[in-house]
Order: sequence, then structure tokens, then C-alpha cells
Amino acid sequence: MFEVTAAQLDAWIAGLMLPLARVLGMVSSAPLFSNGAVPVRIRLAFGLGAAIAIVPALPAPPPIDPASGIGLAVFVQQIMIGIVIGFIMRLVFAAVDMAGELIGLQMGLSFATFFDPQSGGQTAVLSEFLSLLATLIFLALNGHLLMVEVLVRSFEWLPIREAPILATGWRQAAGAGALLFAAGLLLALPLVTALLITNIAMGVLTRAAPQINLFAVGFPITMSAGFVVLALSLDAFSPVMRHFYDRGFDTIATVIQALS
Repeated sequence: MFEVTAAQLDAWIAGLMLPLARVLGMVSSAPLFSNGAVPVRIRLAFGLGAAIAIVPALPAPPPIDPASGIGLAVFVQQIMIGIVIGFIMRLVFAAVDMAGELIGLQMGLSFATFFDPQSGGQTAVLSEFLSLLATLIFLALNGHLLMVEVLVRSFEWLPIREAPILATGWRQAAGAGALLFAAGLLLALPLVTALLITNIAMGVLTRAAPQINLFAVGFPITMSAGFVVLALSLDAFSPVMRHFYDRGFDTIATVIQALS
């Protein structure tokens, strides 16, 4: 007769529950996976399926009672690790959104907003446009598959254990956020510079011919110059975003290894 002891049942529960916590943490924070347009049931089903597929390839977890205080602490720890993995890649998309906000502000389109299904709120039109481009490039580069690969590799860099994670990794994650937002500013810098030159030229023209209505002429010229520069810079957008994604994946590996 087949019998299952309490220790075996606890080991089976812990062997699936702890990897599932890290997977669901990543799904809840990573771009695309956490999109509000995706039903919660689909995300839960994906997380459960990914955890079931990952568990056989993982080393045996330490004997942890899932109903104990240590088991609960390790469970929360795995959720936080998964959230960090997705959060770092989300910072890349946040940098793109910030670049769109800066460009739209300089072009005078900051008042034009659009519903963003990913954030569930109103965002600037240019931010939404650049975010969609970044998402398409991310899918074209198989970024969603690379996210799953990084998640699997994270169990090698930081296996499930009872020991607490180090605070050094959190500091590196915060530093990565500052670095990626600076990258977003650099992404918007060419268009912001071109629009600044346009505004300076409009100021000089107004001083030379005061009878020109700056509000009637300057707004169309600024918008036209912004769209022209944006169209000319789209060819370089894909290589820059690929570099950003590579930097994001490298940062994930560095932070996870620092947490251990």
C-alpha cells in the first residue's frame, strides 16, 4: 500500500511552493508578463506551468517545514527575489517612458495623453508610442524567453536556502535604477537638443520681427521639427534598445549574485 509521510508531503510542498513563489514574483513585476490586459488566471497558469517545468532541473531544496516561521520567511524571500528580477527589466521600460515624457514636454505634447494598459493609467502619447516600439523590439529579440532563462539561471546564482539574503544586492538594484533613468535622459537628449535649438531660433526670430505671433507660429514649427527628428532617429532606436536590454539582463545577474 502506498503511504506518504508528513515529512515527504512537506518536502513535496516546499519543493514546488518555493520555486513557484519566485516565478510568480517575476510574473507580477516583469514587463509583458504583468500587463494588466492579461487575465490574472492566465498569469497564474503560466507561473504554475513554468514552476512545474523548472522544478525537476533544480537542486533539492533544504528540508524546510512550509508551515513554520522559517518556511514562511523563505517563501517571502523567494517572492522578493522574483520581484527584483522583473523590476530591474521594468526599469528599462520606465526609462523609455521618461524619455517620451521629456520629448513630449519639449514638443508641447505633454497635454496629449493616452490610456496605457500596462500601467493602467494615462500616459503621454509619445511615451506610449516609444513604449510600444520598445515592447515590439523586446519581443523581436525574444526578450520574454530570455526573462524565463534568467529566472531559471537565478536558481543557480541564488539557490533556495534558509540563510538571509545580503543587503548589498538591494543597494545595487537601487543604483541600477538611477543608472537606467540616466540612460533614459540620454535617449531623449538628441531630440531635446534639436528642439532646444528650434526654440532658440524662434526666440531670435521673435526679437528680429516682433510682429510675428509666436504662439501661432512657434507651436506648429516645434511640433514639426520634433516629428522630423523623431522620424530620423527611429533607425537608431532598435540598436540602443538592444543595448539597454543587454544592460538590464547583466544588471539582473549582478544583483542576484550580490544577493547571495
